[in-house]
Amino acid sequence: MGEQPLRIVIVGGVAGGASAATRARRMNEGAQIIMLEKDRHVSFANCGLPYYLGGEIKDREKLLVAKPELFERRFNIDVRTRQEVTGIDRPRKVVTVLDHREGETYELGYDKLILAPGASPMVPPIGGVEAANVFTLRNVEDVDRVKSYLDVTKPARAVVIGAGYIGLEMIEQLHGLGIETRLVELVDQVLPPLDVEMAHLLEAELEAKGVDLHLGDGIKEIRTVDGLADSVVLNSGTVLGTDLVIMGVGVRPNVELAVDAGLSLGDTGGVKTNEFGQTDDGDIYAVGDVAEYAYGPTGAMMRVPLAGPANRSGRTAGEHAATGEADAGTAVYGTAIARVFGLAAGMTGMSRKQAERLARDAKSVTILANQHVGYYPGAEQMVLKLIYEPGTGKVLGAQAVGADGIDKRMDVIATAMRFGAGVRELTGLDLAYAPPYGAAKDPVHMAAFAACNEIDGHIKVLDCGADLSGMQVLDVRSAGEVAKMPFPEVQGAVHIPVDDLRGRLDELDASKPTVVTCASGLRSYVACRVLMQNGFKDVYNLTGGVFMRMHALAGRELSLGGV
Repeated sequence: MGEQPLRIVIVGGVAGGASAATRARRMNEGAQIIMLEKDRHVSFANCGLPYYLGGEIKDREKLLVAKPELFERRFNIDVRTRQEVTGIDRPRKVVTVLDHREGETYELGYDKLILAPGASPMVPPIGGVEAANVFTLRNVEDVDRVKSYLDVTKPARAVVIGAGYIGLEMIEQLHGLGIETRLVELVDQVLPPLDVEMAHLLEAELEAKGVDLHLGDGIKEIRTVDGLADSVVLNSGTVLGTDLVIMGVGVRPNVELAVDAGLSLGDTGGVKTNEFGQTDDGDIYAVGDVAEYAYGPTGAMMRVPLAGPANRSGRTAGEHAATGEADAGTAVYGTAIARVFGLAAGMTGMSRKQAERLARDAKSVTILANQHVGYYPGAEQMVLKLIYEPGTGKVLGAQAVGADGIDKRMDVIATAMRFGAGVRELTGLDLAYAPPYGAAKDPVHMAAFAACNEIDGHIKVLDCGADLSGMQVLDVRSAGEVAKMPFPEVQGAVHIPVDDLRGRLDELDASKPTVVTCASGLRSYVACRVLMQNGFKDVYNLTGGVFMRMHALAGRELSLGGV
């Protein structure tokens, strides 16, 4: 008898499992590859589910990225749906499988085992969550249930719990269907990974579209009538009547199999892996939302439940399982983007508040700039925040909010971080420019210039939400701008337009610490340089200007076009 082929068993499909299976096949034509998926669909676009519900994606079949027949026909992969792995016997190298179609259990041996069971939606342990019109949105079965309910009952009101990526996408899509929407979030801002002033820009957009926001307020219970959710009661006592509830409070990794098999978990609750996706057991891998990855800004291992890292980790593990070799997986930066009506919000790497939480020394600059030159029609303003390490200038992260061009800037900065660039390297990036697409000085350049000015001692920067007590405040905007948008929460600010400053320096006290502001931080930088070269020793530029200070302090009534 000939030697038995290498058997690779993969638990779960979608991004990580499916990528592992196809990469393994491309690297090893002779291996036996079996993919076990407990649901009916082995590979689907879970990021597209909200857009199907809202009608932007009209064909449900488009959500099914690859059907079992394709895996079998093109890749010779044995795909078994409705097959749930319930246990791993590591000494025997056997998994126990429950066949939900037949109601039977069987054992299946493996040489290499790849765990890609993903994550499950978190549902708070409160009364009423079992109601028939309370939904989560994680797979095709979920979206089918929600779609059927929308089509049959035509709900007039909806409450979305959780203001993360899924929650914001669902709010947008339900609003587009003409449904009155309320958004509830336990923390005091939408999209919690963002810094607060950046999130306020999105909150302004949501409120402008008529979305009822309830931030910093959790849910106490869901009241039901005849088995259906009738209202949501918040911790504050507020009662929100509703015909539909969407739970989007986050996900938890499905680590039960790994834990029961004695595999280690990391500090953030995912399965601990090495650079090839291997667990404590070299013949068992973990990929996707269940696993931890090296996080680029810190080097620590952490869970980053996003589709990109899941696909890449699956590819690495699949190749390593099939051949014993692979390029090591690279660090993950958590690069992500979300659309919120007319705005997009993107981020990569570390936020300022995350840096503070980790006691990491970090500084940031915030600039306001158009996505392409202002003289070309269609120019739209964006806010770009660049986070960096003081002294070294190492880029730690970035955030941006605007109507257009956000993805481009986040991708550029994420790429720069991947290769260890600092802010000085960002200033020299050779980026594509033509009037319809950008500017000779791109927003990325402008943010990097501002950071370099701070590092080089040409300017000192204050965060837009900083406490200005005891400081002399100089506002260098025009009188009309000041009248339209007074500087917030400061009495006695001195107003001198920047073009008049050199002739009116005697109106200021050079001995006092002075913070300078304008609408965005650009004119105030020019004013700071004038002051610093005329005897003023302690001068600061308020990054992001009056506009971002309004958002940092309160600002939810403003819109991005207000500057």
